[in-house]
Amino acid sequence: MAIGPGLKISIDEKRYPGSAAPTFSGFGAEISPGSVTAILGPSGIGKSTLLRIIAGIDRDYSGNVTIDDQPAAEAAPPGFLFQDPRLLPWLTTADNVRTAGTGVSTEQAMVALGRTGISDQASLYPHQLSGGMQRRAALARALALNAGLLLLDEPFVSLDRILVEEMYRLIASVAASDGPTMLLVTHMAEDAARLADRVLVLSGSPPRISADFHLPIPPSQRDATTLDAYKQHIGTS
Repeated sequence: MAIGPGLKISIDEKRYPGSAAPTFSGFGAEISPGSVTAILGPSGIGKSTLLRIIAGIDRDYSGNVTIDDQPAAEAAPPGFLFQDPRLLPWLTTADNVRTAGTGVSTEQAMVALGRTGISDQASLYPHQLSGGMQRRAALARALALNAGLLLLDEPFVSLDRILVEEMYRLIASVAASDGPTMLLVTHMAEDAARLADRVLVLSGSPPRISADFHLPIPPSQRDATTLDAYKQHIGTS
């Protein structure tokens, strides 16, 4: 099993035009290879901006972000799972997965769909898929692009509890079987307690890491008592 890359994040300053205060200033973190790190903080604190910088999408900042010692802007693009599926309605499920990158073949798309359990839906269009299947297709698209580095931006927002549980199980299985480096942005302590082995809590303006928790029990072995203890520990930071 290949292990995902390590990340080094050093942002001297990130400021949006016209903003009186920087979004980030003097922010740094290191992410271990193959870890699942939750970045926890309230809406608007800069979590999504941080993911875009790591992905090499946002280059308008001073500092350095490296992926296995390679500048993020020059590294292979990560698999990115957004808050909503962002499927193109005129493309089939398989073709939506292929939009992940120019090098993604139909065969690779089918493998990724098989990983998420919906290869039999490959010829269907987004409007023919349930909400859960659309989320699975979006995850397949991320896996097809780069299964070694996955960035998850509030992937459980607006889902009902049944779909959230389904996605928890699916993402946990990917983490356990593939060993990717995974960054999960969320404002919910429960998401972190269910999936992460490390939690970075952001607070303040510009944000800083106010708490750094390591959750040693593997997600597959966390019973209700463990999850409650983790959620309380994280939530009271």
